[in-house]
Amino acid sequence: MRPRDENTRRGFLKTATAASAVTILSRSPEAEAAAEALAGAGPNDKVRIATIGMGIIGFIDTDCALKAPGVELVAAADLYEGRRTRVKEKYGDHVATCVDYREILDRKDVDAVLLCVPDHWHAKMSVDAMKAGKAVYCEKPMVQTLAEGPDVIKVQRETKAVFQVGSQFASSVVFEKLHEMIAAGAIGKLNVVEARYNRNSSLGAWQYTLPLDASPETVDWDRFLGQAPKRPFDATRFFRWRNYQDYGTAVAGDLFVHLLTAIHRATDSIGPNKVAAMGGLRYWDDGRDVYDVILSLLDYPAVEAHPAFTVSLQCDFEDGGGDATLFRFVGDEGVISTDLASLKLERTGITWPTPEQELKGYNSVQTFSQAQQDAIAAKLAAEPKKDRKKSAYDGAQTFKPPAGYDPRFDHFVKFFTSVRQGEPVYEDAVFGYRAAAPALLCNTSLYESKLIGWDPKAMKVTG
Repeated sequence: MRPRDENTRRGFLKTATAASAVTILSRSPEAEAAAEALAGAGPNDKVRIATIGMGIIGFIDTDCALKAPGVELVAAADLYEGRRTRVKEKYGDHVATCVDYREILDRKDVDAVLLCVPDHWHAKMSVDAMKAGKAVYCEKPMVQTLAEGPDVIKVQRETKAVFQVGSQFASSVVFEKLHEMIAAGAIGKLNVVEARYNRNSSLGAWQYTLPLDASPETVDWDRFLGQAPKRPFDATRFFRWRNYQDYGTAVAGDLFVHLLTAIHRATDSIGPNKVAAMGGLRYWDDGRDVYDVILSLLDYPAVEAHPAFTVSLQCDFEDGGGDATLFRFVGDEGVISTDLASLKLERTGITWPTPEQELKGYNSVQTFSQAQQDAIAAKLAAEPKKDRKKSAYDGAQTFKPPAGYDPRFDHFVKFFTSVRQGEPVYEDAVFGYRAAAPALLCNTSLYESKLIGWDPKAMKVTG
């Protein structure tokens, strides 16, 4: 994050929580201020957007983007005829629709594009859009392969385009508050982060409903394939593309990216130096060629921003206990847990036994000779009492955003503020690649059964 972001948002959060152990934030102050600025712009200052890819996220992102003042939808592109029809039904006949995304990039009335397309198109469309002079909001993961990342970063730097990755946890006030609490010493020295993103339904496992009219006549199949291997038309592959390595990035690319974005936001980290993963296809054996369960370990080295810590990530698409996203940030003095709706600090810390516990508890003293037990008892009696370590942190113990709070809206407001004012974005290509790359390495580790080294600063595989 840039200094301007830190000063505004952290300052507000610090002030808001100083007098209370429980804070309920009514709204993100920076997003509110930015939205007011957008609303105050004249009609000639509207941000005109076009969405490329009108699938599930395409409509969700478009709806959210249009809630920001001063934003207007002028065009949309999709390869399925039914979705182009739905665009006009929902947003009006004045919204132009097309099949070829390049028609969007040629339009002079489009200021920014939302890229909500299959992963294997992210890098290509991002580069094309930036070179066409468009601001870009690209859904996560930023790239499908590691090799694509440097080119996206290079083009953003060369064009100076406004480019933001759409992993909204980067703008969440929950993780901003968590960042503040960790920096203030609420959990002492961070050593472990546990995060999971589980699902327990067929829709959660990407078995999306197929339209009854899906055919080579209603779907531009060849354009969808792009550089992917050629094959005959397959409606299942088109509408459930996440299930296939040719087009998606498996569970890790879809969901670990969110978890890593949040972790990097909360800790100021740029990434791990070791990645390992295991898992497999255990339940959703429906023809997909990706796994449905994955557990990963990522080791983060000590740097100026944070101590060394280890991350445990989990995605389970057959979690019989229910659909859940949870984080635990563990330190030697406490733990902060969050389910995205709220966060809670618990401070037990490292404990030391009393002399009685050391002499008669679950310890080896009772296995020694009586003479040794007496000597140790005398030694303990003479030593000062060991108290559990505690920092001076006296801030909030819990935190809740308002009911219905949507970090995606904050993320879009920041994006449009950058488009309007040319300010740095919240989640640029470097940030996006540093979240995507470890997730993609989890796939490689699982598929190839090996530990992988990664240089998070140079953004290169080391072995």
